[in-house]
Amino acid sequence: MLQVSVLRGNPEEVKKRLAVKHFNQLQLVDTIIALDDQRKKLQADFDTTQAKVNSASREIGKLMAQGNKEGAETLKLDVASWKATLEPLKEQMASIEKELQDTIVILPNLPSPQVPEGRSPEDNVVVREGGVKPQLPEKAVPHWDLIKQYDLVDFETGAKITGSGFPLYKGKGAKLQRALVQYFLDFNTAAGYTEYLPPFMVNETSAFATGQLPDKEGQMYHATADNFYLIPTAEVPVTNIYRDTILKMEELPVKMTAYSPCFRREAGSFGKDVRGLNRVHQFEKVEIIQIVEPTTSYAVLDGMVAHVEKLLQSLQLPYRILRLCGGDMGFTSAITYDFEVFSAAQERWLEVSSVSNFESYQTNRMKCRYKDAEGKTQLTHSLNGSSLALPRIVACLLENNQTAEGIKLPEVLHSYFGAEKI
Repeated sequence: MLQVSVLRGNPEEVKKRLAVKHFNQLQLVDTIIALDDQRKKLQADFDTTQAKVNSASREIGKLMAQGNKEGAETLKLDVASWKATLEPLKEQMASIEKELQDTIVILPNLPSPQVPEGRSPEDNVVVREGGVKPQLPEKAVPHWDLIKQYDLVDFETGAKITGSGFPLYKGKGAKLQRALVQYFLDFNTAAGYTEYLPPFMVNETSAFATGQLPDKEGQMYHATADNFYLIPTAEVPVTNIYRDTILKMEELPVKMTAYSPCFRREAGSFGKDVRGLNRVHQFEKVEIIQIVEPTTSYAVLDGMVAHVEKLLQSLQLPYRILRLCGGDMGFTSAITYDFEVFSAAQERWLEVSSVSNFESYQTNRMKCRYKDAEGKTQLTHSLNGSSLALPRIVACLLENNQTAEGIKLPEVLHSYFGAEKI
């Protein structure tokens, strides 16, 4: 959530930056400032009236002590009249405050000046590429055929148990999932991240705090009886560990990693993007999250991008890093780098990670703060990244490493999987 002080500081610059995200309700900036003006005026009126009541109450005591009962009774009438206006002022302030809050949460985060302009994925900027695209054998097939050939995932039974998009991993398919999760967690904890295993459902307050509500409620599964939401990513519960918290300067940065299943309705998805493991409703992912002092957050972002890049390099997958344009960015992000791996059998790039800096957008919603060197309470910055999402990693590992003898696995997975190939 943006801070009102940011909007008031330079409203035209705020509108200019919101336009980079193609946000089409720029007039809300002026609406919020006007509501804040009303709130401030009502607060001033309330404070002035309350001060008069307090002052008069003290004066009444003095008059009574002096035996001036008539003067005290007259002043009591004034106090009663002033007090009668306080409750309506409180009600008006509460109403304006709610309207202000309901309006300001409609605004997305401001994009960083580094974010390129553009409307669609075609406008994203390729930062760099790495790895080598494999030369596949003549009879190479996409991963959905390899899955059947090696009996790794049963989509039909998953659909019977739950519905389409809920894969049932089995045998070596399940073992590969477990091996990847363990390897990713070990890779992250070796880099100083503390491992968590969070709840897989969150309450409404937690979903609001990280920006899933009110922006993405249509994409989340909602357990209505208890008003809980199945998490779309471990980012949501893990970041909320520090909701309503004031950290000490020496506690920063906070580095966390977590495995979780992820649940996404993916409403509106269709076509070739949904074949096999390309797009499913439940998948496994390992996440990295940092909460940091604001002046360090962009250096931390670079470090997190480098961390994910090393992880992909260790898997020997061809990849590229994209800086997303304004029109392709998430609601809460100030800047996002996407990682894509090349699926040789499909001859296309598949997204496997997003690494984002949210600056103070999430932490303002969460009230996650720290005491700076001068003892002042300030908002922290939050960042997160996929490290990594499994379905498309599995798809590319299968496709890019297929041989007549089986699926060769990268060396780093041999000890985790217990074999060199499937």
